[in-house]
Amino acid sequence: MRVRLATAGDLLAALELFAALNPDDPILDPATAESTWAQLLAHPGVSVWLAEVDGQTVATCTLIIVPNLTRNARPYALIENVVTLAHHRRQGHARAVLEAALSAAWAANCYKGMLSTSAREPGVLDFYRRCGFRDGIKTGFVATAP
Repeated sequence: MRVRLATAGDLLAALELFAALNPDDPILDPATAESTWAQLLAHPGVSVWLAEVDGQTVATCTLIIVPNLTRNARPYALIENVVTLAHHRRQGHARAVLEAALSAAWAANCYKGMLSTSAREPGVLDFYRRCGFRDGIKTGFVATAP
């Protein structure tokens, strides 16, 4: 397995992973996908981590590092869009991208990393706990666009 940062050439692999994460999402037209992918990769503080096996991208997560005026001006990290292709789960790929993202967050002097998930399955929640995330520390709320 190889873990690395995503590049512009990884768009199709990322789309495959994100389709597995949110199968009900509409398929993006190519121009929108390319433009948005370029914006994401160029956005300051954002990085997309990929795990590859035999040249196939099998897992990803997105790290967002946010500047902060509290905690002695230490940034914090958000991790989103964690997904592994179904037939590659339980093989350490998601753990590897999460470890890479957290390592990058700690190297950027983040004082904390937060991850949100819509998963309710006990195994998934236990997985995040085993990766070092603790629940019950903060309460999360989600507002959706009207």
